[in-house]
Amino acid sequence: MRLLSGFVAILFLLGAPAFARAATVPAPVDRIVAVVNNEVITLKELQERMAMAERQLRQQNVQLPPRDVLERQVLERMIVDQVQLQLAKETALRIDDAQLERALSNIAQSNRMSLAQFRATLERDGIPWSKFREDIRQEMTIARLREREVDSRVTVSEGEVDNFLASAESKGGSEEFNLSHILLRTPEQASPEQLARVRERAEEIVAQLRRGRDFAQLAAAYSDAPDALGGGNLGWRGADRLPTLFAEAVAKMQPGEVSPILRSPAGFHILRLNQRRGGALSAQPVQQTHARHILIKTSELVSEAEARRRLVALKERLDNGADFAELARLHSNDLSAAKGGDLGWLAPGDTVPDFERAMNELKPGQVSEPIRSPFGWHLIQVLERRMDVSPERQRQMARQVLRERKAEEAYQDWLRQMRDRAYVEYRLEER
Repeated sequence: MRLLSGFVAILFLLGAPAFARAATVPAPVDRIVAVVNNEVITLKELQERMAMAERQLRQQNVQLPPRDVLERQVLERMIVDQVQLQLAKETALRIDDAQLERALSNIAQSNRMSLAQFRATLERDGIPWSKFREDIRQEMTIARLREREVDSRVTVSEGEVDNFLASAESKGGSEEFNLSHILLRTPEQASPEQLARVRERAEEIVAQLRRGRDFAQLAAAYSDAPDALGGGNLGWRGADRLPTLFAEAVAKMQPGEVSPILRSPAGFHILRLNQRRGGALSAQPVQQTHARHILIKTSELVSEAEARRRLVALKERLDNGADFAELARLHSNDLSAAKGGDLGWLAPGDTVPDFERAMNELKPGQVSEPIRSPFGWHLIQVLERRMDVSPERQRQMARQVLRERKAEEAYQDWLRQMRDRAYVEYRLEER
């Protein structure tokens, strides 16, 4: 699950001495360190994120880069986050308190605590609950923004699925790779001189790696990828879940080897293959859900509030015994209305993430609260679930894999465009 992958990965080292009581940063005289469009980033905010990044790197036994290098790296990450949060605000994308509370409860459960115990643990370690909540809200907002602006627009054709299955079969489709990654991003319309400078920096990083420098330290210091402050670790990925550029490179590498410099539209990449192993992913069954829904689309005539109000009223009628199929035929703005809202059997990846996430939380027979997706507002009912091992399931898995691969590549390109278009003024050197 992508949601909260950055911030939460740092936090859930609870009980580790490097985390506990390391959250307090000496309060400096606050000042502006960067202007991003019409908003600012302050020194206090930067130092809080620096402390968090240092904790994460120490927990992973990564040698810290020089402080000024890490400071610039963290600031650049904050700028990219700020640009995304600004777009979310401008387009009225917001995580409400109910969604936030569900996420916090899930985080607490993943740490085998009640929400009250989790809050007490954070506050004991010097992290104010109100700030933690808002940090998580921002992480969720960025994840939802990506889903709306990038993931929901990715399409996979039947021809791509056919080609993928043929390719996966010829290669065995089962090998997995543990990778680390450094990305040096290039501007959207970079000049030859800019490209030459970035490539020269990539060559210097490769030279340092050949001399034995720690990959994780260099990733934390120089990488522009989202995983940079985690030492660039991508974890285990099947070849089918890697960008084609990466999959072709690692197929020829041995564990411990560093790739040549790879060029993509996003910039220059350096990979290290940590380990490789066989697998049998294609033999795993997948859970399918038989669901139906009622969709109210928003428009100039139907506001977000009005669409939600209509579904709240319909939900009340359903709770009092009304027939779901009949209400769907009368009120849903979807082609499925003629079938009583029936969507048939859905596999992972068949629907947009907001819809799928809400559907997966329901038990058979249960009806959701009003749920927002890029298409409008929904009421969802799960009818039944099954584990599927049919050939069609393999096509569904292939479609999901291709969608994830294309979405990751599209997101990196979209981030680069957003960053290039933003007005950024650095004031970090004004000591």
